[in-house]
Amino acid sequence: MEQPGLVHVYTGDGKGKTTAAFGLAIRTWGHGGRVCIVQFMKCGEGYGEVKAVRSLPGVVLRQFGREGFVIKSKQTKADVDLAQEALDFSAHALSSGEYDMVVMDEVCVAIDFGLIEVTRVLNVLEGRNRGTEVVMTGINAPREIIDAADLVTEMRMVKHPYGSGVRAREGIEY
Repeated sequence: MEQPGLVHVYTGDGKGKTTAAFGLAIRTWGHGGRVCIVQFMKCGEGYGEVKAVRSLPGVVLRQFGREGFVIKSKQTKADVDLAQEALDFSAHALSSGEYDMVVMDEVCVAIDFGLIEVTRVLNVLEGRNRGTEVVMTGINAPREIIDAADLVTEMRMVKHPYGSGVRAREGIEY
């Protein structure tokens, strides 16, 4: 009997949301699962986790961000279009039955920045294949997403080296 796929959310202001999601994706792949990772606001091959999953046969990774950071009050039409495209791609991946797990990395940020509507994300979740596990990440997960989830983990920053001037380090922060 097929087990129902659950909805996981990794949110909060602390470090490790994407790392946790990628770790779970690798665990699923390691057990023979089919995995699709959709990055809503990231682009580029410089991230260590992107390099790692690109080497895993059968893991699909699609990026829908643009170079550089999106500033909340200065998002562009291109940012909105890319986020909508990511959500459309996610909807297909979730409903197709092709994947055991779909990671929607930074989807909560895309909602928080007003790039996509939370109601559309909820509709995508509702339309997913019954057996597909979903992992959603990003700071400021809205209450509606938290309520729809089966598992919610909040990463909370207690202390971070950025505060003492340490810059992002290759292999650790990216």
